Amino acid sequence: MEYVKEQLSTRPDVIIRPMMGEYLVYWGGRLGGDICDNRLLVKPVPAALELLPKAAMEPPYPGAKSMVLVENLEDRAFLRRLMEAMEPELPLPKKRKPKKKAVQ
Repeated sequence: MEYVKEQLSTRPDVIIRPMMGEYLVYWGGRLGGDICDNRLLVKPVPAALELLPKAAMEPPYPGAKSMVLVENLEDRAFLRRLMEAMEPELPLPKKRKPKKKAVQ
């Protein structure tokens, strides 16, 4: 995870959050990928499929939807290009409703 985080650090807005023993990867405030079992997987949006046409599709965990496996983690310029191409195709996070205060 630390290596992937370092490779993605060309963008200051990359956030990696732990989730159930693995990690979610956000950039531009949008969820774009997962780090699971020492693999970087990104959402299969058109830009990712175009830039990684021969990439394997793998689920991050059993029963999950398949995602695009990014194998070339050494090329920081490519990773940045991938993130920039994917960003407009990723959904914005849903706004959370404020919690209601408990009635006493």
